[in-house]
Amino acid sequence: MSGNGLYVGALVRSDPALAQPDLQMNISAWSTIDRTRDGIISHPFPAFAISPVHLRPAGRGTVRLKSPDPLAPPEIRFNFLRTDYDMQAVIKGMRIARNIARQNALRQIVVEEVLPGPAIATDEQLADDVRKRGVSNLHPVGSCGMGHGPNAVVDPRLRVHGIGGLRVVDASVMPAIIAGNTNAPTIMIAEKASDMILQDAQTVPIRKAA
Repeated sequence: MSGNGLYVGALVRSDPALAQPDLQMNISAWSTIDRTRDGIISHPFPAFAISPVHLRPAGRGTVRLKSPDPLAPPEIRFNFLRTDYDMQAVIKGMRIARNIARQNALRQIVVEEVLPGPAIATDEQLADDVRKRGVSNLHPVGSCGMGHGPNAVVDPRLRVHGIGGLRVVDASVMPAIIAGNTNAPTIMIAEKASDMILQDAQTVPIRKAA
C-alpha cells in the first residue's frame, strides 16, 4: 500500500512500420482476477501483470442526447474494438507481454502464466479472451473537438462555436486521442485556457453604469 503498484511501463509499436508507438505496457505489482466498479480483485498469491493498452484506436464512439431532460445522462457508445486494426493491435500487445515475461531477468521468478494461460495461443483465442476480460482505462477524448468546420465544437481559444461566453476546458476538446495518459495534457489545457480567459477579459471594454 506504499505505492501505486504500476512500477514499470513501456511505449511500443504493434507494427514496426508505425511512425509512433500505439501500445502502452503497464506492468503491475499484482495480478488481477477481476476489475469491478469497486476496485481490483487480485489473486491471493505473489504475482505481476503486464497489461497492453491500445493508445491509438481507429474506432470512434458517439455521445448523444437521449432525453429532452437536461439533467438526464447522455447515451455514450465507445465502440471498442470495432476495427480489425484495433483488435490486432491488442493481440500483438498480448504477444509482446508474453515475450517480456520470457526474458532471462524474469524467467527465474515466473512459475507460470495464470491468465489467459499458455493454452490460449491463436489469434482467435486471444481475441476471444480480449472480449471477455478486456476493460477500458477510461481516457476518452474528443466529444467537443477543437477546430473549424461543421464537426468542430470549440475554436482554438476553446470558445463554443455559435454560443457567446461559453468555453469547454477539458480532455473533450482534444481533436484526437493522444498516445499516452490524458492527465498532464488536460492540466496543460487548463493552464492555457486560464491565460486566454485573462487575455480576453483585458480586451473587453468596460461599460460604465448610466
